[in-house]
Amino acid sequence: MRPKTAITLAGAVIVFNGFFPAVWILLTSLKTETELIRSPITYLPDHATLDNYVVAFTTQPLLRFMWNSFVVAALSTALCVLVSALAAYALTRLRMPGRSVIMAILLAIAMFPLISLMVPLFKLMREAGLLNTYPALVLPYAVLSLPVCTLVMASFFQDIPPDLEAAAMVDGCSRVGALFRVVIPLSAPGVFTAAILAFVNAWDEFLLALTMMNRVSMRTLSVGITLYQGEFAFPWPLISAALVIAIVPICILIAVFQERVVGGLTSGGVKG
Repeated sequence: MRPKTAITLAGAVIVFNGFFPAVWILLTSLKTETELIRSPITYLPDHATLDNYVVAFTTQPLLRFMWNSFVVAALSTALCVLVSALAAYALTRLRMPGRSVIMAILLAIAMFPLISLMVPLFKLMREAGLLNTYPALVLPYAVLSLPVCTLVMASFFQDIPPDLEAAAMVDGCSRVGALFRVVIPLSAPGVFTAAILAFVNAWDEFLLALTMMNRVSMRTLSVGITLYQGEFAFPWPLISAALVIAIVPICILIAVFQERVVGGLTSGGVKG
């Protein structure tokens, strides 16, 4: 087999593996319960219906769930990007001992399983009286995304000539002012990449949201979707409709910032 053919086949398998579950969920959301359990299985709905989407919005406060997810994801992303920018700048510009060790620790922290942090995080938020509040998720989400975002930004910051910051400081900028007026604008692809990664992680996260929020009005979208499940029934078409609604904002976000995200993921690795 030719290398080009093998690469094409591998790419087709990856694309199919990525898109098939989403397409299956979309088709399921357009079916009725009767059609879903029909044997043999039908892949396309005979009579596509949007009733599941109407029921998804009326049986549970889905808009409230979406708002909670947006607030938590937006605030945690803003906090994470701010702290990551400061940390990445310190790692790439300031003379500090053990810089490589710090970078290795950041990478190791990024690999920690979330389940190992659940108990201490829950106790901390409970003692602080933050359960069922936005900070109970905003603060952990920002911290959990911090290592990856810092590493992404650091890979961009180190490619920017220090002379540009020196010129800005000669003109009256402080070091922090040079960071926000020179370094960050020139590293826009990396900043956007870090922000998208942090936002998507916060939007999709389930375990922390389930633990920290037990009030229905404070639940995020990923946890709120579980409320559609009955005690003895799984309304898969209804759940699929809610899942499609949860996926759409992320798809729009990625589509709008696709060029910046792709540029951020590739340009950061180019030196010179």
